[in-house]
Amino acid sequence: MTAIEISGLNKTFNRKNRALRNIDLRIDTGEMVALIGASGSGKSTLLRHIGGLIAADSGNIRVFGANMQSGGKITRDARRVRLRIGVVFQQFNLVSRLSVLTNVLTGVLGQMSGWRGALGLFNDREKRAAMRALSRVGIAGTAGQRASTLSGGQQQRVAIARALVQGADIILADEPIASLDPASSKRVMEVLLDINESDGRTILVSLHQVDYAVRFCRRTIALRDGAVVYDGPSSALTTDILRTLYGDDCDELLGLAEPTEEAPRRIPMPESGRDPIAMSA
Repeated sequence: MTAIEISGLNKTFNRKNRALRNIDLRIDTGEMVALIGASGSGKSTLLRHIGGLIAADSGNIRVFGANMQSGGKITRDARRVRLRIGVVFQQFNLVSRLSVLTNVLTGVLGQMSGWRGALGLFNDREKRAAMRALSRVGIAGTAGQRASTLSGGQQQRVAIARALVQGADIILADEPIASLDPASSKRVMEVLLDINESDGRTILVSLHQVDYAVRFCRRTIALRDGAVVYDGPSSALTTDILRTLYGDDCDELLGLAEPTEEAPRRIPMPESGRDPIAMSA
């Protein structure tokens, strides 16, 4: 079954900046797909469209056969469709003063009555589900701590647990490891991979460096200037292919650009491989 189907998607900001260019994609249920591209390539914009957070200029997005966007407009069904999509952001989007457990429980707010959600009246079943989710991502022992006391990698796992409690069939992870150290980056990607393989949940994860795509995702979609320039096996993304697709921007994706303290360590890329399924912009 098709989880995400996109056709003819276009988006322009400020009448000049064309962020997405005629995107056509299909992601099947149970796939874990990497979305790569240099800064400004359109990765986050595409994820926000799939999640129904912003409207396109034109095009259609269907999630499990239901319309999220049609003709460039967010549909009336979008609120119901969003319940099946969990979003994990680069900056975690946790409430720092609240406990880890409460942050995870916010994943069920969309399924609660308004008054119960406003008062934070979570029942025992919901609390048990939140504890199971925290155990699943390996941080059950932090449930009573304030979210602000956790490391970046732990906070990202709280965000993933929140998506699990929501019951999301699709997880959209927007640069989830961009600000993490190498060990935390690896752990977060391992958690996402386990959720994909064990639960069969569909995961689309945008990544700033292609080495993690090769290591954790069988399929990679590459964007450049808002257009899909590659859609195929991650194992075929060699250094030579990336240089052909991205030119000088390739160094950013390979982790060869000027390093920062927070940048994940580079995993060596192969120099050659089988021919990719590449497309010109």
